[in-house]
Amino acid sequence: MKTVNDVRDAATSIRENVQKVIVGKDDSINLALVALLCKGHVLLEDVPGTGKTTMAKALAQSLGCDFHRIQCTPDLMPSDVLGVNFYNQKLGEFEFREGPVFSQIILTDEINRATPRTQSSLLEAMQERQATIDGVTMKLAEPFMVMATQNPVEMEGTFPLPEAQLDRFMVRVVIGYPTPEEEGAIYKRFERDTVLPSLAAVTNSEDLAELQNVPPSVRMDDTVRKYIVDLITSTRDNPGLSLGASPRAGLALYKTSQAWAALEGRDYVTPDDVKLLARSVLPHRLILSSTARLRGNSADQIVGDVLDTVSVPIER
Repeated sequence: MKTVNDVRDAATSIRENVQKVIVGKDDSINLALVALLCKGHVLLEDVPGTGKTTMAKALAQSLGCDFHRIQCTPDLMPSDVLGVNFYNQKLGEFEFREGPVFSQIILTDEINRATPRTQSSLLEAMQERQATIDGVTMKLAEPFMVMATQNPVEMEGTFPLPEAQLDRFMVRVVIGYPTPEEEGAIYKRFERDTVLPSLAAVTNSEDLAELQNVPPSVRMDDTVRKYIVDLITSTRDNPGLSLGASPRAGLALYKTSQAWAALEGRDYVTPDDVKLLARSVLPHRLILSSTARLRGNSADQIVGDVLDTVSVPIER
């Protein structure tokens, strides 16, 4: 049986392997691993050129799972994602050709360039781990994770993701620009290479399945559990929000806090774990009020204000 120490060691190996391609970004990689341990999905969001696609591809290669990439464009159809039944003239019968959704790790590149109809074709797969095509429901492989990259919605040719779709992503990871030292290291590392190198896998799907059983066993004290409830309920009363965090958001914060503790090699959750994960789990699920938007506020700022105002439990 795997333990939190096994989770910490596996995370270290995966992170070091990814960093053969990605310079730095420990927190971003850790957040992706947290979502993987919780059987969740990751939304990588930032401007073009910050390494979103590179990070997702490097992580998929490191996991040793079946991997497929979907390049989203406005003419992408749901059948391009799910698969299609076609008539085989040689056999004289219909056959089903699987789409990329039947892979274990899916990189959905620039998801907000696909139309809403195509975006919604992933909803059932992300939530229920199954796909329905022509009335037939089929189970998806395990482990299953969608890693979607997204450009800022203000950019030309994008379709904002609906709230129901955003709520399916367990964490949102903002890559951010590298530091001057990291950027210099990037130039030096890839001055001769035009194509990023392939990475060898450092784990496999069987080990991942066992590691995913560890976070639910991480202890959550009643005071920390109440702290999560207080954070979630305070967003529903916040005047800057027209829609606060849902119970699904609270459960995601609960599970990711357990996974982060396991990633650190601990078998218990601290309030600091909750505060850290709240900034990646909650903002993309909230809807700002019209007044807050006019004032130039963001969901990230409001979550920060909530974290500052809700009292943190202190061990007596």
